[in-house]
Amino acid sequence: MSNERRHHIRPESLNLLDYLVVDQQGRQGEYSMARTLNVSEGGILMETHIPLPQGQQVMITLGLGENLVNIMGRIIYTTFDSERHQNGIEFFHVAENDRAILNEYVHAFHEHYKGSQQPDLEPEDGVTN
Repeated sequence: MSNERRHHIRPESLNLLDYLVVDQQGRQGEYSMARTLNVSEGGILMETHIPLPQGQQVMITLGLGENLVNIMGRIIYTTFDSERHQNGIEFFHVAENDRAILNEYVHAFHEHYKGSQQPDLEPEDGVTN
């Protein structure tokens, strides 16, 4: 049985973003830059230099190509790996305009990722069995 909770495919993607943590009372907390490690229609995994508080809301501006997409999310988990913190963010609000850009971007990355994962069916030396 898998512990996988994702509902959307998350192709690997490195993009810069800025984020602002907001607590339950709406007070602004940490504001900084980060980068995405992967992105889907429903969330991102972002790498930060500090751990982010699980359960807090986060306002994200994500650079996707020539576009900036504004997203509201919730910090689902934080892990530590290779001297960096990895924070799983689940989206709960994306404006319709931004959602279209995000979906198009995720679809393009998925197509690229799927194409790059095809096994090499031809033997390299040209010998067949």
